[in-house]
Amino acid sequence: MPEETYQLFKTDLCGFCYRVRAFLEQYGIEVPLRDTNTDAAAFRELLENTGRTTVPCLRIQRGDEVEWMFESMDIMRYLAAKHGIA
Repeated sequence: MPEETYQLFKTDLCGFCYRVRAFLEQYGIEVPLRDTNTDAAAFRELLENTGRTTVPCLRIQRGDEVEWMFESMDIMRYLAAKHGIA
């Protein structure tokens, strides 16, 4: 199975995004951040691939396959499981 890479689409005004970012910081998980308010390319990529502009959204890439995950609790549970965090 190919290794996964991640990008977190977020804004600085989103409390749910802050929650995910605090989780990442707490557990030392490095994920590139894409701010959809300040980065037009990030906004377009999110909208074109998901039909939504909702953040937070975790972009998960496994080889040529890409999955988009919304909802802060789902994102944190997924990354916790992937990183062996109870």
